[in-house]
Amino acid sequence: MQNARDPFLAFVADDPTLDVVQSVVADLGWRTDACKKGGLRTAVQALSVATSPAMLLIDLSDTTDPLSDIESLAEVCEPGTIVLAIGRTNDVALYRGLLARGLSDYLVKPLVAAHLHEAIERARKAQAGPREKASEEEAPHLSVAVVGTRGGVGASTLATSLAWLLSTQQHRSTALLDLDVHFGTGALALDLEPGRGLTDAIEDPARIDGLFIERAMVRASDKLAIMSAEAPLSAALVTDGSAFLRLEQEFQQAFAATVVDLPRAMMLNFPQLVANLGVIVVATELTLASARDAIRILSWLKSAAPQARIVTVANKVQSAAGEISQADFVAAIERPLDLLVPFDHKVAIQAARLGQTFAEANRASKSVAPLLQLAQMVADGQPSAAAAHEGVAKPNALLGRFDLKALLAKKPASAARQTARPAA
Repeated sequence: MQNARDPFLAFVADDPTLDVVQSVVADLGWRTDACKKGGLRTAVQALSVATSPAMLLIDLSDTTDPLSDIESLAEVCEPGTIVLAIGRTNDVALYRGLLARGLSDYLVKPLVAAHLHEAIERARKAQAGPREKASEEEAPHLSVAVVGTRGGVGASTLATSLAWLLSTQQHRSTALLDLDVHFGTGALALDLEPGRGLTDAIEDPARIDGLFIERAMVRASDKLAIMSAEAPLSAALVTDGSAFLRLEQEFQQAFAATVVDLPRAMMLNFPQLVANLGVIVVATELTLASARDAIRILSWLKSAAPQARIVTVANKVQSAAGEISQADFVAAIERPLDLLVPFDHKVAIQAARLGQTFAEANRASKSVAPLLQLAQMVADGQPSAAAAHEGVAKPNALLGRFDLKALLAKKPASAARQTARPAA
């Protein structure tokens, strides 16, 4: 009997929706004549005298009380059938009520082919059995934030590249949350329109749930989605931060990994954002200002996010002598740098022109190799260099004696000679 079941059957009320369903069904290799005209009543009549399919799509547009009327479907539907529903009502209570009655998903009209395709794929994975579910349970949700010590150090570049690498190299479904509400570049780096998802979430946190996440996320690929904003400059950010926490919670249910591009001002204004993170990547440059701010941020994170694994990344590292040496920088922050990303202006230009992440646009570049290491380190739970060096005796020559103000006050040798030169 199991072998005689059709893989898919749909009952759709209107022609435009029927056209969308048939196009998706054809892409999946199923028969388009499995898509019938009609709604819930037609489906109940047909299934009362026929074998139920493996997956059933029902249009609830012709019923005024879908939660009650769906019970009639249960009487004629055989056990094991996965049921998807579509309708005109965009209501969270209806969505949750249908899920509580055993439906797999509910999509709101007008139906979008990509959304239907994703819903079918999720349902097929659920139908695959407990082995896949067990593997998902073995891998806990990975939550990462990238924080820059200063503007311009490349934190957003690292965040978008890390999200892309987790989705492609680590094969994890990944959500990228860009919390620079006015000037975020996450969507821009992926050549996408940011949408209104983040703005809507901030304005009405109560509406954030699984259905909202599905609608509000902008898809970059099958395994990577982004939520960001380009809020008007005249629109001040008015929030208590609850929207961000609810987004993080929903991401844990919908994705295997979350990468947050977290501006340092947002981190300090809403410290609850870092309270449950697993990894925090601190991006910096080898400059005096970055050294000063890295010291302060690392110290703050010890108390605000004691559970998080801290990874320090020096970005845009140049071979020529910089403002501060690597040795002096390490001495100042009192911990090793985990990764060094070489400065490569051509790679950055190439990525911008292609509308791709830094890591995707130039995969063979020596600047991308450390990003591959970063993704591997984050995904595998590898200890940071600082953690690996815990308990190792620290040199006393510089640690604790590195004086940023004194270093700032140092003059070049030529200037010192000019100062010491006697007057003619």
